[in-house]
Amino acid sequence: MGSRTKTQYVCQSCGSSSPKWVGQCPDCSAWNTLVEARVDASVAKAAAKSRGGGISGTAGGRVQSLREVDMRETPRTTTGLSEMDRVLGGGIVPGAVILIGGDPGIGKSTLLLQVLASVQPHLKTLYVTGEESLTQVHLRAHRLGLPELDLPVLAETGVEEILAQIAQHRPGLVVIDSIQTLYTDALDSAPGSVSQLRECAAQLVRHAKASHTAVILVGHVTKEGAIAGPRVLEHMVDSVLYFEHDPGSRFRIIRAVKNRFGAVNELGVFAMGDDGLKEVSNPSALFLSRHEQPVPGSVVTVTRQGSRPLLVEVQALVDRSLVGTPRRVTLGLEGNRLNMLLAVLHRHGGIPLGDQDVFANVVGGMRIQEPAADLPLLLAVLSSFRNRPMPNDLVVFGELGLAGEVRPVAGGEERLAEAAKHGFRRAIVPEANKPRKSVKLDIEVIPVARLEQALAVL
Repeated sequence: MGSRTKTQYVCQSCGSSSPKWVGQCPDCSAWNTLVEARVDASVAKAAAKSRGGGISGTAGGRVQSLREVDMRETPRTTTGLSEMDRVLGGGIVPGAVILIGGDPGIGKSTLLLQVLASVQPHLKTLYVTGEESLTQVHLRAHRLGLPELDLPVLAETGVEEILAQIAQHRPGLVVIDSIQTLYTDALDSAPGSVSQLRECAAQLVRHAKASHTAVILVGHVTKEGAIAGPRVLEHMVDSVLYFEHDPGSRFRIIRAVKNRFGAVNELGVFAMGDDGLKEVSNPSALFLSRHEQPVPGSVVTVTRQGSRPLLVEVQALVDRSLVGTPRRVTLGLEGNRLNMLLAVLHRHGGIPLGDQDVFANVVGGMRIQEPAADLPLLLAVLSSFRNRPMPNDLVVFGELGLAGEVRPVAGGEERLAEAAKHGFRRAIVPEANKPRKSVKLDIEVIPVARLEQALAVL
């Protein structure tokens, strides 16, 4: 008698299952995301049982006191690329599982091939490709100037065969390109489905933790820019990295949105060339465009990406609206925050912009996700509205509250030091970020406590 199969409807957004199809997922409230999946009942029960047993495989099932745990720092393997090491928190940790996503053609496979070539003299590696043939991988290596690279490669999509090859060759670092192409014989669903993604990733994570093999998974992204598949895939891994780029630009930004071995939101900057990705050692110079003459609507700020302060230029353009509802457009900034700041400018600065279109942009394709850009954004808007340029040697940062107060931001002294290093001589900062007397900076600091004070200074 054949094994009994069970039909479930799995949400392609969050991974939850339902015994029957419904239009809206009861867990994540997404519409039309439930897809039918047929699973062998006995296999599904065995897989769920194995997942319930944990994935660490290091404690041997024994309860330990926290003081008994070895606190020696795990040695890391550098990737040979300082920008990549910065994002990872110092290098690759044995047993770590890293998920990296990005748009097609952004350079994920190129970067990982360069990483494998760099670490191969110190660590045994394996490159598993499920999307390309071995000939295509060899052509890419030749294009990157690595024709004689003695790199072990495997063209396979069955996760059981991949794990068997890993157990046989015992590499220290494995790259899976990509996780969406893998499948397991335990499930009947197609590769790339939620159930296949979850089970294949679970098997790879269990093996990585048990054998202390570092695994890098390449993930596809959706139209919205998120890694395809359920969010549970991001919860299962140790680090999640995203490739970002401005269309038409040769620069690439890799950002850590989750990292159990380093800082979150850390940033690495690369430039794409004919021979692969090259590191950008001074990213502030990349995102900072110094104008020969002061121009209206341009203000330089210092944003903090992970542990690194970066100088970026915030631009604004204010023009009379020709439609009934003025437009509010932002690139690299949050649109709702711009609307809030314009209300603060009206209430506490006495400057109404209800009949003006406001466009805001961060130069270089950078995305600013911290409130330190509030004050420079408003000053750029006011500069464009009044058609009065800001001084070229001025840098501004600070968060604005709804009551008009200028609130402090983290890392004020590091931001001022980065600005002084690039030749800025004046800085408008929150009162609480005024540097201590013991700190000597070659920059004039103008502390402000309220928005009215900042406007009076200018």
